[in-house]
Amino acid sequence: MRKIWVIAPADSTKKESWEKTWEYDLNNNVIAIGWGELGDISSFNENQLKQKIEDVFPEQKPGIKTLYFNSVWNFWHNIQIDDIVIARRGTKRIAAIGKVTGTAFYNLEKAWVRMPYRDKNPYPYFISVDWISDKKDIVFDKIVFSMLTIYEINEEKYGELINDVEPSGKKPVEVIDIDVVNKTEFVMEKYLEEFIVSNFNKIFPKHLKLIEDEEGNVLNQYPTDVGIIDILAQDTKTKSYIIIELKKGKESDKVVGQTLRYMGWVKENLAQNGEEVKGIIICKEADAKLKYAVNMIKDISIKYYEIDFRIRD
Repeated sequence: MRKIWVIAPADSTKKESWEKTWEYDLNNNVIAIGWGELGDISSFNENQLKQKIEDVFPEQKPGIKTLYFNSVWNFWHNIQIDDIVIARRGTKRIAAIGKVTGTAFYNLEKAWVRMPYRDKNPYPYFISVDWISDKKDIVFDKIVFSMLTIYEINEEKYGELINDVEPSGKKPVEVIDIDVVNKTEFVMEKYLEEFIVSNFNKIFPKHLKLIEDEEGNVLNQYPTDVGIIDILAQDTKTKSYIIIELKKGKESDKVVGQTLRYMGWVKENLAQNGEEVKGIIICKEADAKLKYAVNMIKDISIKYYEIDFRIRD
């Protein structure tokens, strides 16, 4: 059964270098990822790769090392021929969609040709991809991708991406300005996560900050080996980690269990100096089952949101 992978071929915030890199990928039917500091890992097993990451990135927290491992291991061992690859440009744009035609390979010389402007650590891990000519440069009016370098999506999500664009492949960008209304406002409930991330400092206290990666990109949809956290933040005063989960129709028991699981993972992998871990579940309306469950867990709280949709001249 085919799998569907989302991969960022380069840093989309650096326009000129991104375009040159992407031109290379299109012309040579490839896509590549970084972590070139690890060297040629083509023969490594799981334990060897984990140890190499420990040796090369000793200063990184366990959770970040897990992220590195999962990204590199997926690229080398879990992407198969005939899988689908979505090359993303930022979080709102598909650069192209293609089909995998070869397994992963290491080529440092090719990496320097692909990224001649980098002073160190180009992207030496490649996979061959046949890019589909009519599936390029698709722009969305909302965030549709995580900031992860590589991750898998299901067929349902893939179908939503393909069917959520006009024939031209482009949509006008929609701007939500919360300063022009008296109450928090969403265009549709499915935009809730994007709205919270985009307006985080206006919704939560100033001392709460969203977790970012090493390049300063906000990591909503934070990956762990027990699932994906909707939003991960940290209290700059207490250093506590805050897991924010959106109920969005999930059963009460499921969302509480999910939140507790993520809290346990963060406690073990990120909270190295005894930092506390707390959870916030955001839902639309009161839920007696959810309230009873959370009443017994001191470190999880419930917040409610309102949708206020109005049309004005």
